[in-house]
Amino acid sequence: MDELQIRKEFDKGYNCAQVILSYYAKALGLDEKTALKIASGLGAGMFEGDSCGTVVGAIMVIGLKYGFSKEEKNILVDKTIKFRKKFNEKFGSCMCKELLGYDISIPEEMDKLQKSNKIVDLCPSLVKESINILKDIL
Repeated sequence: MDELQIRKEFDKGYNCAQVILSYYAKALGLDEKTALKIASGLGAGMFEGDSCGTVVGAIMVIGLKYGFSKEEKNILVDKTIKFRKKFNEKFGSCMCKELLGYDISIPEEMDKLQKSNKIVDLCPSLVKESINILKDIL
């Protein structure tokens, strides 16, 4: 998925987690509509600037692929740690407010962020890179 396609998903109103989870949904046995619903509350660091939606969405993909059975738990843990490590190496953090440079839990900061256009510029590249990291580790 390229950044133009990702931007089109954002234009529909979807958040980072929704874009990632819905991108992988069909291949992992989940319909797109359900994927979009599941991830709907995970954007903007769960609307508080916490864990980035791209990271949470990616970890949900890993969970769908490897489950949490006793036999696959070690694989799940290993893939999750690898994803977070690669994301952190690339972007310096897995926290939404650190990535964006604004604490969106503070209304004034959210206003500044919206005026800055940083979400439009940064978030699609975070989603694209997360998809690329997942392709490498899945």
